[in-house]
Amino acid sequence: MGSLSLNTIKQIMRVMVDSSCFDRNLSKVAVLSTSPGKVVCEMRVEPEHTNRGGTLHGGLTATLVDVISTLAIMNCERGAPGVSVDMNITYMNAAKVGEDVLITAHVLKQGRTLAFATVDLTSKVTGKLIAQGRHTKHLGSG
Repeated sequence: MGSLSLNTIKQIMRVMVDSSCFDRNLSKVAVLSTSPGKVVCEMRVEPEHTNRGGTLHGGLTATLVDVISTLAIMNCERGAPGVSVDMNITYMNAAKVGEDVLITAHVLKQGRTLAFATVDLTSKVTGKLIAQGRHTKHLGSG
């Protein structure tokens, strides 16, 4: 299949957030750039993205790792989103309301049936690592 264009990735994201399902929570995420096996997005932390402490909610961070890594996996030869097998997130720093967060997903390896990706969430201003996730997806046989 080959890699997808930036506009195609943006269209996929738009379809996701325009749905009535959970993905609509990502409506403030902007896709900045793509290359084969890589997708970079940005999101400003708004009050609806926060926990009771006023910082980026861990569950939303996990959702960002899930969705943006899936876009990066779709932006590989197979073009398949796959299904999650394993995901873990290490939370290192808080992101406060008004902070711009860069979400950078890289596919580490895509094999016959599995894909492995990593996602870094960093502060756009300071470059400080907010969280890092790893995501393994099953692509089906083929």
